[in-house]
Amino acid sequence: MRTRFLLSAALGLLAASAAFAQGTDWYTPTRENKPFVRWWWLGSAVDREGLTYNLEEFAKAGIGGYEVTPIYGVQGNEANDIDYLSPKWMEMYKFLVAESARLDLQCDLNNGTGWPFGGPQITPELAAQKMEVGPDGVKSVQTGQKVKRAAPGGEGFVMDHYNPEALKVYLDRFDKAFAQSGASWPHTWFNDSYEVYGANWTPKYAGIFRERYGYDIEPYLQNPKAGDDSYDRAIADYRECLGTLLVENFIDPWIAWCHGHGSLVRNQSHGSPANLLDVYAAVDIPECETFGRSPFDIPGLRQDPIGRPNDGDPAVLKLASSAAHVAGKKYTSSETLTWMTEHFRTSLSQCKPEIDQMFASGVNHVYFHGAPYSPKGAEFPGWLFYASINMSPTGSLWKDAPELVKYIERCQAFLTAGSPDSDFYLYFPVYDLWSSRTETAYMMFDIHSMGRTMPDVKAAMNGIVAAGFDADYISDKQLCEREITKPVIVPAVKLMPVETVRRLAELKKQGVPVYFIGNVPKDVPGLHDLAARRKAFKQAAKGLGKPTTIEKVFAAYKPETFKSELGGQMIRRRNECGGWNYFAAMLRNQPVDGWVKLATPAAAAMLYDAVSGTSGQAQVRTAADGCAEIRLQLQPGESILIKTFPEAVQAPAWPYVAACGEPVAIDRAWNISFPESAPEIKGNFFTDKPQDWTKLKVDAAKVNFGTALYSSAIDLLHPEEADEWVLDLGDVRESARVYINGEYAGTAWSVPFRLPVGKFLKPGINLLEVYVTNLPSNRIADYDRRGVKWRIFKDANVNTIGPKTFEGWATDPSGLCSEVNLIPVHYDVPSSETVLAQARRVNDYFMQKFPDPLRVVPFPSRHKVYEGNIWTRGVYYEGLMALYGV
Repeated sequence: MRTRFLLSAALGLLAASAAFAQGTDWYTPTRENKPFVRWWWLGSAVDREGLTYNLEEFAKAGIGGYEVTPIYGVQGNEANDIDYLSPKWMEMYKFLVAESARLDLQCDLNNGTGWPFGGPQITPELAAQKMEVGPDGVKSVQTGQKVKRAAPGGEGFVMDHYNPEALKVYLDRFDKAFAQSGASWPHTWFNDSYEVYGANWTPKYAGIFRERYGYDIEPYLQNPKAGDDSYDRAIADYRECLGTLLVENFIDPWIAWCHGHGSLVRNQSHGSPANLLDVYAAVDIPECETFGRSPFDIPGLRQDPIGRPNDGDPAVLKLASSAAHVAGKKYTSSETLTWMTEHFRTSLSQCKPEIDQMFASGVNHVYFHGAPYSPKGAEFPGWLFYASINMSPTGSLWKDAPELVKYIERCQAFLTAGSPDSDFYLYFPVYDLWSSRTETAYMMFDIHSMGRTMPDVKAAMNGIVAAGFDADYISDKQLCEREITKPVIVPAVKLMPVETVRRLAELKKQGVPVYFIGNVPKDVPGLHDLAARRKAFKQAAKGLGKPTTIEKVFAAYKPETFKSELGGQMIRRRNECGGWNYFAAMLRNQPVDGWVKLATPAAAAMLYDAVSGTSGQAQVRTAADGCAEIRLQLQPGESILIKTFPEAVQAPAWPYVAACGEPVAIDRAWNISFPESAPEIKGNFFTDKPQDWTKLKVDAAKVNFGTALYSSAIDLLHPEEADEWVLDLGDVRESARVYINGEYAGTAWSVPFRLPVGKFLKPGINLLEVYVTNLPSNRIADYDRRGVKWRIFKDANVNTIGPKTFEGWATDPSGLCSEVNLIPVHYDVPSSETVLAQARRVNDYFMQKFPDPLRVVPFPSRHKVYEGNIWTRGVYYEGLMALYGV
């Protein structure tokens, strides 16, 4: 229901000038603000025609760049496979770089094929190792793990990430290939999540450990005595040492190598045994991931019966964004929408709330997972990779994907402006985690197990957010090395290094609030130099003070009521105007219509709808405690961008809805036809009401993938009687492009499926045309029922999260599946007192900015008079008109 009215030319020009001068307009997006894709090259079987076609499709859809990850190939296509880093592969890469420059697309590369790092250059001696514990000690033996989903020329053992020689040999292959080809280096190198399973040792580990910790670790590994404190302490030292070696021998030298070639580094640290925050913070772009679907109870949101719970919930996503915020990195990337649903079953409407949740967790650089390369003209369903989703020209999302892409671009431009502004730092108690008793000594912080590995940490972060606040995790290293001015919350921690205790005591002495929840730490972790460290700990701990409760902490700060009272998701950043930028999303069944109190002050605020691209000045008032209250109207599933200002601004007003009239049902004389359909469906189908097209009396309609045209007419005698008309399409399966009287009125792709269409309506008969695209699920299920061979891929072929074949799927509804209504909308009209009060406040502001006196002149609009009050939509100033030459 949010659309900007057309104002007079004079007011429009004035508002545009004022917006530019005061920062009320949209941020200008950069290439990095566009979403990117992980581009899977199956068998690296690419050619120039296919590369150009795919790149041009990316650019046309608004994609900003990609990361090439070569994987396994296509059955029967071996003759076209290209060995990784071979002269021919580098030739294709050079062509890729040239075409990307032409289309202004960013070119990133995975620093390998599949994952993790490894390949033919990795000998057994340099391959991933594990401990073999026997009565005579601990031996280092090969894990035997090979590169997962490897492409031709990339097959081989996974490297030993704790061995610096292994990394040197691994990267040498890239140095030679790029030097011999003369190819330019990619913008960014990428490393996927650390899935080096069971790699808990390296040949020199025992000696390194003895040198650093002063005792032998082998006896403790040989004899894990239940309940023995010394064993748990030794294992904590073992885990810390392993994490340190990963950083020293892999992360740091890999970053140095990338930077030495002029490339940035994007890395997923989850899965590694190291402190995730420190590994994330070390790289240029830390990357998290979503994996599965979240249980949103948004009315009208498609709830697919096939799926898995999302492991990348906000408390996990915040590990990467926290590292970026604390370390001053501009971007937090995310592998986005991995395995949200089964193949062929993901809709654009399902994507939006997952992405909104990521934005509210600090992500501002979306990487779709992913886009399989298909040659131009590939038959349905195109080339596929093992996982879902498919954000490529052969995917079901592609026709209307530009709408989602534009939404992401607008949000990310907003969320990269300014600087992060969380309320607290939340201490990450890695030493408690490392000291915990588990089945094995080796501890990986992989995304799927964080609910088991760190439940108390997740609960602490979720509690802070639910109370209306925001926090960034912070590590021991970050606490000790960075300037800290923000309050620090320390959850119920048992063990803490002496250095961290000293730092926290120092911060308290400096006046930085440090809150210990439930208890203060009682001891140091680890076994080495235990007596000396305990003595130092006891002395340092005197400065920690007494513990408190989280409720007392929260009582001293101002919450964001959008989160604490309404259950919405929100993130806040400081902006360049001296105010704050907010991203807010209502991802539960909780409509919002009223005043929402912010935790920050503001004299003015702008609202921006990233779905429609409209904006306007919000109604703002000041609460008794000095915080701003802003009027918001959101339906479940909707999101809004908010920008606040410390002083008054001049911009057109946001159109608040006062009332919606009785809906006008469009329930007669609908025609359904199929301009695009496979299998083809000919002819026209006449119905009284719009209906699920799979219910039509034609067999192909139950098994087709395509776009149907729903046509009808709207008879309106006096469309001018309403301020706006909103087309409510109801249950859309799955996205709908709308035309009225031959003019494009917009695409409904997210919940609620509504579009403002008033400006397209005329008195009398209006032609309504709705092009609805469904999912390919019905067609692919029919393929499996008929035994059509479409799984033509090697290795994983097409992994599933349910049955191996899809023949048992029920028919998915398609098209317009409910009543369609046209809703008259009347906008809220400010009283004359409100207009004059705002005018005086704005006038006072401009009196301070400009020496010449300015006379306030209320500007009457073309709209009718409501109860004697003029609907002004804003005010203009004669002095400003002269100033801007309007």
